[in-house]
Amino acid sequence: MAQYAGAAIAVVLFDEVEPQTVAWFRVIGAAIALLIVSRGWRHGWTREQLIAAGMFGIATALMNTFFYLGIDRIDLGKAVAIEFIGPITVAAVATRSGRNAVALIFAVAGVLVLGGTEVEGNALGLFFILLASALWAAYIVIGSRVAQLDRGVAGLGIGLAIGAIATTPIGAPWSGPVWLSPTLLALCLLVGVFSNAIGYGIDQFTMRRIPIRRFSLLLALLPVTAAFIGWVALDQRPSGVELAGIALVLVGVAVQEREQRDRVERTVLTEPG
Repeated sequence: MAQYAGAAIAVVLFDEVEPQTVAWFRVIGAAIALLIVSRGWRHGWTREQLIAAGMFGIATALMNTFFYLGIDRIDLGKAVAIEFIGPITVAAVATRSGRNAVALIFAVAGVLVLGGTEVEGNALGLFFILLASALWAAYIVIGSRVAQLDRGVAGLGIGLAIGAIATTPIGAPWSGPVWLSPTLLALCLLVGVFSNAIGYGIDQFTMRRIPIRRFSLLLALLPVTAAFIGWVALDQRPSGVELAGIALVLVGVAVQEREQRDRVERTVLTEPG
């Protein structure tokens, strides 16, 4: 919820600040917040750990950038549903099961339905969201390595700081209005606190403390949450066809996550003791 509340604030800011600049400040705000609350970033980092965190942060920063460029042109709920093709593809490739192949088919069908409502006159928005989707897949793959560092949110903070530096040429050139307005600066940084520091931080906290089937349910609800926030906060009302596309993506997510849950439960049942 916090992640897409931040996205709703960002969409409003697009009237005064370029999307790529809001995304840049989002990463900066999140990095500052995470480094303030975390103590593990000050010492003990090896070169390999910094490289892993940096790759993770750059992938995340670029994902945020292309996502914002996309939702500047496509409604929030539809954009999140299309973006889900990345995580579902990672799961399908990783497990190579029949059920995940079916999940991928449903997800692709949903994306085609949603994309069909956007291609005419808005191919660029769809292109940006598909790039964000591919980067979400990279975020998952690289993020699993960073999680093994066992540094809490310090790894996320360091990574986002590197990501902010790497995307400076993308976000900084249009940042003049933000530096001249304390209100705009505060709102842009607040987006980062909501969407990255709180949103991604809660993800890590939650995954360590609840069963995977419960986290999977929360994950499957993200497109619905985004569509709801877009409707309430931004008056973005999805059509019947768009709701059908979102539903197809949700079916794909549910099928894929059911496969994950069943696999984990089988592992637990066969473990000795």
